[in-house]
Parts: sequence; structure tokens; C-alpha cells
Amino acid sequence: MIGDNHVAVPGSPSVLGLSFSVSTEIAAHKYQRESAVPAKQPVIIVAFYSTYGHITALAEEVIKGAEATGAIVKPYFIKETLPEEVLTKMYAGSSLKPKYPIITPDDLVEADGIIFGAPTRYGRVPAQVSAFFDATGALWAKGALVGKFVSLFTSAAGQHSGHESTAISTFPFFAHHGLVYVPIAYSEPAVGGLEEIQGGSPYGASTVAAADGHLQPTANDLKIATHQGKYFADFVGTFVKGKSA
Repeated sequence: MIGDNHVAVPGSPSVLGLSFSVSTEIAAHKYQRESAVPAKQPVIIVAFYSTYGHITALAEEVIKGAEATGAIVKPYFIKETLPEEVLTKMYAGSSLKPKYPIITPDDLVEADGIIFGAPTRYGRVPAQVSAFFDATGALWAKGALVGKFVSLFTSAAGQHSGHESTAISTFPFFAHHGLVYVPIAYSEPAVGGLEEIQGGSPYGASTVAAADGHLQPTANDLKIATHQGKYFADFVGTFVKGKSA
């Protein structure tokens, strides 16, 4: 026997060459079949809550960045809990007419990675987002989110008003679910810029909205948000493709 699938014919001078040729051809066909199977694309959920539109603006850039990698991106809005009457008096916009479907806890199960977006409330996420987190108890009981990746972007009234603490104060929720946080660090040069009033930190994109909400995301804020979406999707995609190889 020569190789696994070839029988040597006594006296044949070309049997070794034939065996090598056929084996090479089989290997080539096997490679072509494997190459024809498309690599699994990561499923990235972008779930956010926005009252006045600042987070919505960042979310659109995060979505754009993630989609640029070829990932399957599914945007959702986190359910409003305040009455419409109150929101109207607050001159709220985004939460009254959300552009995307309202997320449910079960929607998280299909994701390989989740990017949450929320404004800061006293250094943490607002009640609407906390209510959604509290509704994930059944997923926690089953360990349904263990090993998935997560990141977060936010907005705050001032330059030192929760840009980092909003992410940090959410870590217990991530830890209890076994979610792995992916920071952007300083992988985008715009993070930590001092030329203008802007957001952004090693934990993720953010923007300074001012107490009355009159400030809008800067070009750097949007750039960092786009980068976060792309960076996160690439990071998760590398893991997913390696795991399925």
C-alpha cells in the first residue's frame, strides 16, 4: 500500500508519482470544500436607551462601525418606563418614538456580543436600563449569557459626570451573568482628546450633553463610537471564527 487510498502495482515505474498526484488532488478538493464554507459571522446586539437623542446618535455610529466588519448587527431600544405624560413634560424625544424594536431578555440569547448604550444617572445607568437588567433573572438561572462579550457607551452632563463610573457600576451585572467586558482602551487616538469638550474613555464612547441637553455629540465622540462598534465586532468575530474553526 502507498498512502491510504492507493494500491501499488508491481513493476509500475510511475506508481509513486501517481500516488502523490492523486493524494495532492484529494487534498486540494478537501481544501476547496472547506474554503467554500463561509466563516460564521458574529451576531452583535446593540441595545440602548435614549431620552433626548444623544445616546441614539452614538448608537447609530456604533451600529455603523459594527456593520462595517460584516457582523450581523441587531439594534434594539430598551423599554421606557416613565408615563408618556411625564415624558412630554420633559420634552423627551427618542424614548417616545423609538426607531428600533423593544428588546426582551430572550433576545440576548442569540448574541455573541452585546453593546449597551445608556445615559448616566448619578454615576450609573438609569432606571429603565436597570429594570431591563432585573428582568434577566431567568437567563441568569440558566447561565444563558455566560461567555458572551459585552461593552457599553454612555452620555453625561459634564466632562467628569459618569463617563467611566457608568460602565464600572454596571460590572456587577456583567459579572453575575458571566459576560466578558471589552474596553476600547486608547485604541482610537481620539479617546482622551483635550482640544475640545468631548467624551470618550478607555471604557467606551460617550458624549457631554450638558445639564439641559443642549450640547450634541462632537465629531470625535461620533468617531469613537464608530470605532467602538468596529473594534468590538472585530474582537468578538475573531473569537467566534476561531471557536468554529
